Amino acid sequence: MSRTKKKQQTVSAPRPENQAFRLRPGVSGNPGILLVHGFTASPWEMRPLGNLLYQAGYSVAAVRLPGHGTTPEDLCRRRYEEWLAETCRTYNLLKQETGKVHSIGISTGALVLLALAAEQNLDSLVLLSPFLSMMHRLAPFTGILRHVRTYQSRPLPEHLTDFYYDRRPINGVYQICRLIRHVRAALPQITTPTLAINALGDRTVKAHSGYELFLRLGSPDKEYHMFGPQTGHGLATPDHPSWQPMLDLIQRFLTRADQDLSCPEPTAP
Repeated sequence: MSRTKKKQQTVSAPRPENQAFRLRPGVSGNPGILLVHGFTASPWEMRPLGNLLYQAGYSVAAVRLPGHGTTPEDLCRRRYEEWLAETCRTYNLLKQETGKVHSIGISTGALVLLALAAEQNLDSLVLLSPFLSMMHRLAPFTGILRHVRTYQSRPLPEHLTDFYYDRRPINGVYQICRLIRHVRAALPQITTPTLAINALGDRTVKAHSGYELFLRLGSPDKEYHMFGPQTGHGLATPDHPSWQPMLDLIQRFLTRADQDLSCPEPTAP
């Protein structure tokens, strides 16, 4: 992780695409869907999936994790507990409205949902690109490196610079390492019905560590799929070759979960 020069920030808070969003269907009584984006991203990356689930009749709420959709400097100051608290807050609001909530997270968002499942009895989980190990060999040493390095730069395609950070705060990566340790210890106690999906073409996290996560998960109702090397880390966006097969897996899982779980009456706000 090399020292980087400060550069002008490419993501600004007023940009509406980077903010949390809600999609409410015209008919009440349908389950809710909670969406949680990944590290250095924003709710924008969950919008295509959210739109499709909304069209299928679900009430959708996408979380904006603190420090995301603003600036790398903002993210640099955050702790994973803040990500968990905001996810929990949005989940509780959606639960009050709908009575039942399916939760879908990608990458770090999947880990945040697992941390939430360790605290609350969630209805179901869909984990996209979950992991227990990152690709970068220096990730385990970020507890020390964050005191001598602030950011790691990364190239981004021009069309993504408004939605993702091109500088990863080292302290943010350290927060992910802390979150991994927390989730790893909690996995055997998590019994939420779960669908987990990885891809062999992932160059951000170690895909096989997602399978390790799946095996450690205590749920008696769990399903795992690994796409091939042609598919990478970004499973939430529709520009990968496994998009439609992934949607089919998610829809089948949600349909079965809706049939298996009775939907209680929403509680009053």
